[in-house]
Amino acid sequence: MALHQRRQKLANEVAFPVILWSGSPCSRNFPANIYPFRPSSHFLYFAGVSLENAAIRLEGGRLELFMDDPHPGSTLWHGEMPTRVQVAEAIAADEAFPLSELKSRSQNAATVAAPDLKTRMEQVDLLDRPVGLFSDPGNPTVARDRDLALAIAQLRLIHDESAIRELLQAAACTVQAHLVGMMSTRRAQTEAMVRGAMEGAIMAQNCTCAYNSIVTVEGQVLHNQHYHNPLQPGDLLLVDVGAETATGWAADVTRTWPVSGQFSPTQRAIYDVVLAAHDSCIEQVGPGVEYGDIHRVAAVAIAEGLVELGILRGNPEDLVEMDAHALFFPHGVGHLLGLDVHDMEDLGDLAGYQEGRDRSDRFGLCYLRLNRTLQPGMFVTIEPGFYQVPAILNDPQRREQYNGVVNWDKLAQFHDVRGIRIEDDVMVTQEGREVFTAALPVQAPKIEQIVRG
Repeated sequence: MALHQRRQKLANEVAFPVILWSGSPCSRNFPANIYPFRPSSHFLYFAGVSLENAAIRLEGGRLELFMDDPHPGSTLWHGEMPTRVQVAEAIAADEAFPLSELKSRSQNAATVAAPDLKTRMEQVDLLDRPVGLFSDPGNPTVARDRDLALAIAQLRLIHDESAIRELLQAAACTVQAHLVGMMSTRRAQTEAMVRGAMEGAIMAQNCTCAYNSIVTVEGQVLHNQHYHNPLQPGDLLLVDVGAETATGWAADVTRTWPVSGQFSPTQRAIYDVVLAAHDSCIEQVGPGVEYGDIHRVAAVAIAEGLVELGILRGNPEDLVEMDAHALFFPHGVGHLLGLDVHDMEDLGDLAGYQEGRDRSDRFGLCYLRLNRTLQPGMFVTIEPGFYQVPAILNDPQRREQYNGVVNWDKLAQFHDVRGIRIEDDVMVTQEGREVFTAALPVQAPKIEQIVRG
């Protein structure tokens, strides 16, 4: 029923035919050794199943499936695979055809660029035109691709009941994985061992990782994907790990905990600053609220906390206006979440930024991924942080610019805090908000207790 409603809603938005490709698996070094396949999220949204080398054609609420039956020889390696007819029945397709017939049904169709190069080249060849939002803006058929992307973005921004059930499942799996990670830390010798415990917990629930896990004592590297460092007393472990359900829906959660099970006084002080920003931002989430305003709440809260600790000097509001907070909190407060961990960012800022709004080039705003008025059914992350990034703090131009407002000697006392981030997944409701990952503690004493076992 949900798939049919999604298809009908798309038909209400666009009058032209739409073709969406699932994509092709990518080989690792030799053809038979492939990376785990993940179809295009736009294909998944309307088809509901993971299919390789398939396409769907949507028009007037109808769906036509295009795929070839499995090769008889593939049974030896992959077992019995569903036929085209069986897949069509499973997804309630109106008709099903072999891929060879797609060309005859492609006239005037709009599309979204596939995630892999092989399929993208097939799209260009079959449609006989460039593919992509910015490939040829003067081409009227390519302009339809942008209209389609806008329509899909509007549909996917607001999650239906089927999606919400999947997002709840992803969140629950992720919460469990983080608890396992905390409890495994006191027995682990390296970051990799904690990562293994957490990803094993995700796999045990028939989920996969929604993105490359971040499990690091080098928390100042925002997307650190190395796991070789030993865990030593005094280290903070920043852990950003999220599960993805079998049908592609994602969670995205970060916690930061002390390897020893006890925050140092300086670590606890900064942790409480980040937690205050986290809690203040979540309290602001609700229908009609500007997400950009929530980011500002985080920025002001970080600045206030750092002023109280003596790291920054001045009025917090003024410090935010001059982007001084971004020395320690350089990224946006969060992003959309759904079928992708950064949902629909394959469309650039088209989904994340409301029509008529452009990304700022300011130091404190240029990494803001979402700038929309929140609506019921939207799903976002809230993830403020504090980081001591050498490339920022040691930049001569910035040190000169902010020399009067940063107490560098005081900052040096917090040398054992490389990075702290606290992130939860929040759905906007009619009344306000629901935190899908609320079962995972954020309070420092509770986290210390779990880590100590």
